[in-house]
Amino acid sequence: MTSTADGHASDAPRPVRQEQEEASTEVAEMAPGLYRFQLPISMPGLGHVNCYALEDADGFTLVDPGLPSIESWEALGHRLAQVGADHSRVHTAVVTHSHPDHFGGVHRLRDDHGTRVLTHEDFRSVWMDSALDDGMDGVELDLADDEDLERVRTLMARPTPWGATRQAPPATELRKWSEMDVTGGSRSWRVPVPSTTVVDGEELVLGGRTWLSLHTPGHTHDHLCLYDPVDGILLSGDHVLPTITPHIGGIGPMDDPLATFFRSLERMKELPGLRQVLPAHGHPFDDVADRVDHIVDHHGERLETIREAGDELGSATVEAYMQRLFKERSWGDMAASETYAHLEHLRIMGRATRDEVAGQALYSTS
Repeated sequence: MTSTADGHASDAPRPVRQEQEEASTEVAEMAPGLYRFQLPISMPGLGHVNCYALEDADGFTLVDPGLPSIESWEALGHRLAQVGADHSRVHTAVVTHSHPDHFGGVHRLRDDHGTRVLTHEDFRSVWMDSALDDGMDGVELDLADDEDLERVRTLMARPTPWGATRQAPPATELRKWSEMDVTGGSRSWRVPVPSTTVVDGEELVLGGRTWLSLHTPGHTHDHLCLYDPVDGILLSGDHVLPTITPHIGGIGPMDDPLATFFRSLERMKELPGLRQVLPAHGHPFDDVADRVDHIVDHHGERLETIREAGDELGSATVEAYMQRLFKERSWGDMAASETYAHLEHLRIMGRATRDEVAGQALYSTS
């Protein structure tokens, strides 16, 4: 049930956004030798990931080869067959950032076919895997084993920078991850070690095109976009999406993730001759400047909502602000993390103050 503009309940279903659409089985050629494979995923707010296949004389480079699930692996094989190839023809995998719907497929590609993995030099997960890497110290995990599973859940339920404790996924969900894993274990959910890395502004040849690597932190610290200035094509990953705004979390190495994201977005307006944006979710679009302005305005509205909430709440926790910023169906760790990022942005800008009481952060915007 949804609400109408005047606040009354409505039985009309919420419209499906582009990024939520189920994966198409059809392969689309976006430019000569550049194909879009839509791979199935089931994550909050998402129904597919766009994997881009760049063809050259030696085979294919895949950009973001999907989740480490059997369903995704089989779908990838089906899409490759439509362009006269199979998994063995993939010589390179580019990962735009350290989220599993983008890096998950590279483990089996590398293990079975020697595929090299290319990322930005800052590539490393701060979502889940850094804690697991430190806590497990390279030990292989078996999520079918109760002791290993609870050890993972303990590591995932670590304190937040604002003094709360994150909720670990239920044991049943972690087991489901393990069962989905195409390798039959849990390693594929951990970030791979890249074969090679690039820095901002570096040129690289993929699929017979010369691309410019663009470091675009915000959604993650390590996000990488690729720009072909000759044909004006941008592979935007999750940095700029057509109808939704990417999650901007407050946990990680960035001091002010929101300001960092704004700066990365503004760079998109400066790309000369940009004609086509190919996102990791949703459909291609062309007016990147308009889309960037909409995303910035959206966050501006969120900042104003927080400031207005502060007038009523006074000194309050991140969770209290979260409940003003997000609808109840979205309450949880991700919403709290994004709220924290906005509060920290206001604090750094001198428009909010932070106090610590019994280890918990309290913010005031009045």
